[in-house]
Amino acid sequence: MKSIVAKSARVPARFIRSVSVAITAWALAAALSASSAAAQAPAKSSAGFKLETTAFKPGGDIPAKFTCEGKDVSPALTWTNPPAGTKGFALIVDDPDAPGGTFTHWIVVGIRAEGRALPEGVNKSGNVLSVRGGGKQNTNDFGRVGYNGPCPPPGKPHRYFFRLYALDSPLTFHGPGNVGTGKELEEAMKGHILAKAELMGKYQR
Repeated sequence: MKSIVAKSARVPARFIRSVSVAITAWALAAALSASSAAAQAPAKSSAGFKLETTAFKPGGDIPAKFTCEGKDVSPALTWTNPPAGTKGFALIVDDPDAPGGTFTHWIVVGIRAEGRALPEGVNKSGNVLSVRGGGKQNTNDFGRVGYNGPCPPPGKPHRYFFRLYALDSPLTFHGPGNVGTGKELEEAMKGHILAKAELMGKYQR
């Protein structure tokens, strides 16, 4: 045991410093890599965070009332158990089966942390009125503010995803039409998504 200690004592100080610098550099690189991976990680679906509607069953058919062939009103939505630290919510409704690529039907941002529902038939002006938590709607891919429902070309059924994001900070915006497209909103939310709740319905013409 003494011989081992004696040999360690003769290790050059310059060597010890070099090893110490290398270990420090490795630890810093590992920490930065972990931080970057966390920022780029996809939104997690929290087991307790749920988005629900009474308008249709998950994965089921969306009634014509909520489409371009009916009254074209938004379905009532409720959500429960957002993760701790939630400061606000954002909602995106889109159709990934559209002929020209993903087509956005509804965007709502700026829903405050206390919000837990959107009623049926949300008005199609910029503000979501008389709703706990507030929020503001943006222009969809029809070029209109607010909700416009399924309106696929005749053929196979399309899937419509309602995605609610719990965010660690509220999004800022400056009036209807200025909060960006669905893709721009998703880009702005990167690194701020605590969890995602999802609901899907189908519609066919």
